Amino acid sequence: MAAPDNGPDALRVGLVSISDRASSGVYADAGLPALRDWLGRALRNPLHCIERLIPDERDGIAETLRELVDGERCALVLTTGGTGPAPRDVTPEATLDVAERVMPGFGEEMRRISRHFVPTAILSRQVAVIRGGALIVNLPGQPKAIRETLEGLREADGRLLVQGVFAAIPYCIDLLGGPYLECNDDVCAAFRPKSAQRPQRA
Repeated sequence: MAAPDNGPDALRVGLVSISDRASSGVYADAGLPALRDWLGRALRNPLHCIERLIPDERDGIAETLRELVDGERCALVLTTGGTGPAPRDVTPEATLDVAERVMPGFGEEMRRISRHFVPTAILSRQVAVIRGGALIVNLPGQPKAIRETLEGLREADGRLLVQGVFAAIPYCIDLLGGPYLECNDDVCAAFRPKSAQRPQRA
């Protein structure tokens, strides 16, 4: 993974794993390592990851998201966990609590991707929102589902069948005034209009 850096092309990203049991030490958290590993493979930018492992508490989740955006100045915040229909699954509500604008296409596409694997994908309530100059995206709780949602669906030979949602994130960050994100195309090719593309760094 790229070394942490605060230069002009560095990405400050907030990673939030939301789980009562993992946050209390009942079992090891798998969400943060999965997010960190995937971003490290997908991005060519230096990464500065600011990580939080917290319980399923609506006020606490909202406070954490505000801290990462307003205080830590993250351009991107990815959450994992707490998006189902169970009573303690309140991540979407907390995310909407801090939202200035909602980006419904992300949730629609994440459910469509997951539906290729499990019929229970329709039970997911993931949302994505904008707060200030940051994009906040709720992701699934399982590492395999995190990768599939971000990266997309592939054939056994590696050919891409369906693009993952991360392909749209670099251009969204551009439009919000954030750093220019460069992807490793063999993991996830970012899509930008030609007018928004820059020459790729060596």
